[in-house]
Amino acid sequence: MPHSLALAACCLGLASAVHAGAPLRMNDIVAVGTHNSYKQAMPAETMARLRMADPAAADALDYAHRPLVEQLDRGARQLELDVNFDPHGGHYAAGSDDPAFGLPGFKVLHIPGIDDATHCVRLVACLETIRDWSDANPGHVPILLMFNAKDERNAARGGIDALPFTEAAFDALDAEIRSVLPPEKLIVPDDVQGDFPTLREAVLAGNWPSLEAARGRVLFALDEGPAKVALYRGARRSLEGRVFFVNTDEDSPAAAYLTLNDPVADGERIARAVRAGFLVRTRADAETREARQDDTRRRDAALASGAQYVSTDYLWPEPRLSPRYEVRLPGGAPAACNPVRRPAGCDAAGLEPQAR
Repeated sequence: MPHSLALAACCLGLASAVHAGAPLRMNDIVAVGTHNSYKQAMPAETMARLRMADPAAADALDYAHRPLVEQLDRGARQLELDVNFDPHGGHYAAGSDDPAFGLPGFKVLHIPGIDDATHCVRLVACLETIRDWSDANPGHVPILLMFNAKDERNAARGGIDALPFTEAAFDALDAEIRSVLPPEKLIVPDDVQGDFPTLREAVLAGNWPSLEAARGRVLFALDEGPAKVALYRGARRSLEGRVFFVNTDEDSPAAAYLTLNDPVADGERIARAVRAGFLVRTRADAETREARQDDTRRRDAALASGAQYVSTDYLWPEPRLSPRYEVRLPGGAPAACNPVRRPAGCDAAGLEPQAR
C-alpha cells in the first residue's frame, strides 16, 4: 500500500449502522475519479512558451490523463468533462486538421486554442466511450460525470473565445446527452425527487436509489456558479425534466449535489452534508502542487471526509513529479463503504468487482 494510505484504509473500513435495516444507497459509498479526465498533455512547444511567460500557470497545467477506458478500468467512477458550445461546428477548428472539430455539437476542450489536446473532441464521442464501457461492465457503481460549461474569452491570450452558454445551449446539452444515453442508463433529478415536493426534501428523506438499482448507470452534475445554475434551472421549482444535478447550497429546493473542493477547509461542511444525505465531490489535489511536494495531507483528508467522489490528477503516479503520489482506494478497489455514513452491512469487498 502506498505511504499514507493506512489512514484512509482505517477510516474506510468503518461500517457501523446509520440506517439500520435500510438497503445500501448509492450515496453510502465513496469512489475516486479524475479531474479534467479528457485532457492530454499540452504540446511541448506550447508548454515551453507558457513556462517562459508564466511558470506558475505552466505548473498548474502540466498534467494529463490516459484514455477514458483505461481510467474506468483503473477504478475511476467519477469523470470530468469541459464542454464548449458549438451548434454549427467549426467554431474551435482553427489550427486543427481533425474533422471532428467541423461537426456540429459540443466540444470537450480545456482552453480552446491553447490547452485543447483531448481524448475525445466531441462530447458524443466521450459519452459513447463511457456508455460502451458501462454496458460491458454492468455491475459498476454509479459513475458521476461532472461538467463545466466553458465560456471563457481566450482570444486575448492567443486562444479561441468560447461561445456563451444560453438557456438554449443548456437545452441542447441535455438533448445531446439523451441522444447517447437512454433513460435506463441515467439517474436524473426526477428519479430522486419522486413524489416529494422538492428535490431537497427527497434527498433529506434518503430517497437516492439503492446501490443495486443504481448499478450500471450514470448521473451528471453541473459544476458551475449561481448564474449558470440559475440559467440551467430556469423557472423550475427544483430540476424537473433536467438531466443534471446542480452545484448549489444546502438550502435550495434543487439541492442534492455539492462541489466542495477543499477537504481541509471544508471538511466539517462536507461531513454535515453527507450525513444529511447530499452527494459531494471534493479534490485530493490541485494544480500539481501535492504531487510536486509529495504531500498527502489533502488526499488523506479527502478520503476521510465522507465525500462520495474524490477527484485527482493522479490515478497513476507521475514519475516526473513523484514516483509515489497517487490516489486510489485501499487495495485499488473502485468503491468503498462511506466513512461518514457508515452504512449497516456494507462489505467493501462486495461493492464492485475488483478494478484492473
